[in-house]
Amino acid sequence: MPTTILVSACLLGIHCRYDGTAKADVRVKDYLFRKGLIPIPVCPEQLGGLPTPRLPCRFTVGSGREVLAGAGEVVTRDGRTVTQSFLNGARETLEIAGQCGCRLALLKERSPSCGVRQCYRGEVLSTGMGVAAALLSEHGIRVFSEEELAELDRFLDKTGT
Repeated sequence: MPTTILVSACLLGIHCRYDGTAKADVRVKDYLFRKGLIPIPVCPEQLGGLPTPRLPCRFTVGSGREVLAGAGEVVTRDGRTVTQSFLNGARETLEIAGQCGCRLALLKERSPSCGVRQCYRGEVLSTGMGVAAALLSEHGIRVFSEEELAELDRFLDKTGT
């Protein structure tokens, strides 16, 4: 049976980023095809009710894990708090993962929703996860960024998925 995998929609060429563009990544598309993985496109920010285009968002305090614990905050460039939208989008993304049987996710690094290892706190690139990545991880879904295809490959080989 083919394996489903959540994928940041922007990596698949869907115009859902904050500026209305995509971040289509041919390496990601080729990898998914080569491995026979079925991508389930998600944009947690859109799922949380934010428009496209929208103002860029950053963490002011913490990162995704702190937001989930009630101790972090996400704001737009003009200072409007959008933490609840990010939480809503993360929950919807988790719901989609469950309905589609996804135990893996391939997400856009440095995004306040999807970042796996890095995100922006203010204007500083920092260690931390995005809100959706953190929630997925907390629920046992293995998250990888588009920069970690080799790690994903090793994981798939090791698990026989």
